[in-house]
Amino acid sequence: MKNQEDRGLSARRARGRPRDWNDNSDQNMIKSLDRAMSVFEYISQARGKNLSSIADELGQSPATIYRILVTLESKGLVEFDGDAQLWHIGPRAFVIGARFLRRTSLVERARPILRKLMDTTGETANLGIEREGSVLFVSQVETHASIRAFFPPGTLSPMHASGIGKALLAQMDRDRQARYLAPGALQAFTARTFVDRLALEGELQKIRDRGYAVDDEERTLGMRCIAAPVFDINREAVAGISVSGPTTRVSEPSVEELSRPVIEAARQLSQAIGGAAIRLPD
Repeated sequence: MKNQEDRGLSARRARGRPRDWNDNSDQNMIKSLDRAMSVFEYISQARGKNLSSIADELGQSPATIYRILVTLESKGLVEFDGDAQLWHIGPRAFVIGARFLRRTSLVERARPILRKLMDTTGETANLGIEREGSVLFVSQVETHASIRAFFPPGTLSPMHASGIGKALLAQMDRDRQARYLAPGALQAFTARTFVDRLALEGELQKIRDRGYAVDDEERTLGMRCIAAPVFDINREAVAGISVSGPTTRVSEPSVEELSRPVIEAARQLSQAIGGAAIRLPD
């Protein structure tokens, strides 16, 4: 009986993952695939690049890069603009990214809440999650105003210079938080960006106390953002909701008033995914 159980366990492991699952050594890396994925990621971040630039910046021969690009193009992951001689991210990448979003009901449940938040505040409403040390924007409802913030799904933003990023950082335990605040990790984007760790830690304490974060022109001059965390059933901050707009409309005197519908939206989404309710500040 014991042998049968062992064989069953081995079969399940074989179907799910191999014994050397945690072995990240070179012997388990498919180098050609790793190189191709590096090219794909590079193209996804660039707004059109020619073959020579891609090869130079990735340190590969043009012939190697061309073979990779043609392979990715055959799958729709990249596409070539023959007139401009530039390579771009392809439509298939969006399809695959959309499948990732369907892994969770977070985005689906957030849509009506984001729409209501945009209607209430008149500013662009955003939903973001932490992804590999950055904020990944996964949904947005744009304002109808001509001047607006724009963070399309798939946009990445640094944690320390983002309203959602700081809202999530403020909820992390000290050890996890320290990984994001390592020396040299706090890049300056404007004169208002937090680049001093102690100053940022003080800001995160204020965020925990008041229940919301503010990106006060820390990423882009002339733009301000107000964000609040979304909690899951384990009371962990798994996402953030924000409104963002030009400082002419999202002025300093209006921050406190705008923070209330943002916190309320985050509370509603937390409840929609079975998470803990957020108590509004007095």
